[in-house]
Amino acid sequence: MQSKHLILVLIIMILYGSSYPVGKLGIDTIPPLLFTALRLGLIFLAFLPFFRLKLPEKHLLRPLLGFSLAMGIGTYVTMYYALEQLSIVAPIIIGAQLSIPFGLMLSLVFLREKISLRRWILIFLSFVGIVIIAYDPRIIDDKFGLLLVIVMAFFYALSNLMARVLKEVDTATLNGWHGLIAFVPVAVLTLVIEGNPLNYLMPLNGLAIFTVLHTALIVSAIGHAGMFYLYKFYPISNVLPFYSLFPIFGLILAFIIFSETLSIYEIVGGILILGSVFLIHKENKKDNS
Repeated sequence: MQSKHLILVLIIMILYGSSYPVGKLGIDTIPPLLFTALRLGLIFLAFLPFFRLKLPEKHLLRPLLGFSLAMGIGTYVTMYYALEQLSIVAPIIIGAQLSIPFGLMLSLVFLREKISLRRWILIFLSFVGIVIIAYDPRIIDDKFGLLLVIVMAFFYALSNLMARVLKEVDTATLNGWHGLIAFVPVAVLTLVIEGNPLNYLMPLNGLAIFTVLHTALIVSAIGHAGMFYLYKFYPISNVLPFYSLFPIFGLILAFIIFSETLSIYEIVGGILILGSVFLIHKENKKDNS
């Protein structure tokens, strides 16, 4: 990988890692459904000038709907509820990596792709890692929060699986429609469950505005656009291993922002999860070479 592209991918991984601790700051002011709705609405507005409500081909509409709901509701909503539920961010950052083993299992079910014994062992070890993290004394009484993390990882894997069907749809169209489609039901839910959004948004809070703009425009728009740019130069199998870096940057930022340190449970569980995911990436790269 060229030096300029290596720098770009490292910046993107820092952005991805930052979405969790920065999201935690936002959730302290804005409730999860409203935060999700604001993120989705801004994603739609950011890409609107580039796709101008242009629909993809008819046979791609159902996968687009599924992708939008899986990412916008299944992933974002559970992520922000997990950030609200758990007192620490590290289990969410590490647990997000379960999307890789979930993705393998989903590809077995829907695409009939074979999973080797080595991969099954790595999948098993990754879930052992999340069980170990669950015994951290700081979250041992909050199993629901950890369950939300697992559900988030599942839906992120499902949305990535659907994105493979939508690979012929350009980035602006995919992200623009994803923002609009998911925004509508989430906006309704926030009105019904959380009440009048103005109660949380007024008076304007500078930190809250920053966190929403950061997740929508910097992480979603710039981060995702940057990854698609890299895919034009390199095979996906060469880029995906770098995803193992974003938890490291996320954990560093969690320490800087919240003075959050890792317990022995998170260290051991994190090594199992991140190590298994890295080796799965290497296996995938070997198969594609």
